[in-house]
Amino acid sequence: QLQLVESGGGLVQPGGRLRLSCEASGMTLDYYNFGWFRQVPGKEREGISCSTGGVGGVTTYADAVKGRFTISRDNAKRTVYLQMDSLKPEDTANYYCAARPRDSLDCPNNGMSYWGKGILVTVSS
Repeated sequence: QLQLVESGGGLVQPGGRLRLSCEASGMTLDYYNFGWFRQVPGKEREGISCSTGGVGGVTTYADAVKGRFTISRDNAKRTVYLQMDSLKPEDTANYYCAARPRDSLDCPNNGMSYWGKGILVTVSS
């Protein structure tokens, strides 16, 4: 059974850092694109980072997090990470990990096949 489980969220002060983890079961990571998304209640979900699978995989970031967030994957551990540095209050949201087969070079918001349940990140002093 394909399943994604996020961990690592919580409360952090502005300027701090967190690392989110997405543990994948029932899949070989290299065959999938993985994306991180976030959503604030009452607002649309936004894609913030994508890592495509396979040789020549690419990573992309939304402008709002570029230079502060880093996506990575450990295929052996079946885990995808999102390192979040220099956090801002506006980064407060529920964060979701999602995956889709690597038949494209993107992680479309409405085109992901599997989703985690999400985890809350709160940036506040």
